[in-house]
Amino acid sequence: MSGKKLGTGWQETSQKTLKTISRWREEHPKATWAEIEKAVDEELGRLRRQVLEDVAQASEAADWTSERDEGPVCSKCGARLEAGSREKRKLTTGYEQIIELERRYGLCPKCETGLFPPG
Repeated sequence: MSGKKLGTGWQETSQKTLKTISRWREEHPKATWAEIEKAVDEELGRLRRQVLEDVAQASEAADWTSERDEGPVCSKCGARLEAGSREKRKLTTGYEQIIELERRYGLCPKCETGLFPPG
C-alpha cells in the first residue's frame, strides 16, 4: 500500500455511505423492501470496494522479489519466479465496483509461464 496505513479513509467513506443511504431513504419514503435493500447494498458495495482494495494492497503478495525465499513459484514446473515490473490489474466485485490492484508480475525462468499474483 505504499506506506499508507491500512484503514485510512474507511471512517470517512463509511460516514458518506450512511449519509447517502439516509438521503436516499428521505427521497424515497414509499420504497419497497426490495428497493431499499438494493439501494443499501449498492452503497455498501462502494465501501466494500475500498476495504477490499486496501486489504489486498496490504497483502505480501502485492510485492515480492526473487531474492525472498517465500516468493511465488511456477504453477507448472515449481521453479521460483523472477520478479518483473509492477503492473496494475482491474477486478470487478459485486455491484460492478472496480478494484485496481498493483502487483509485481512474475516470469518463470524455466518454462516462461507468467504470473500476476491475485491478492
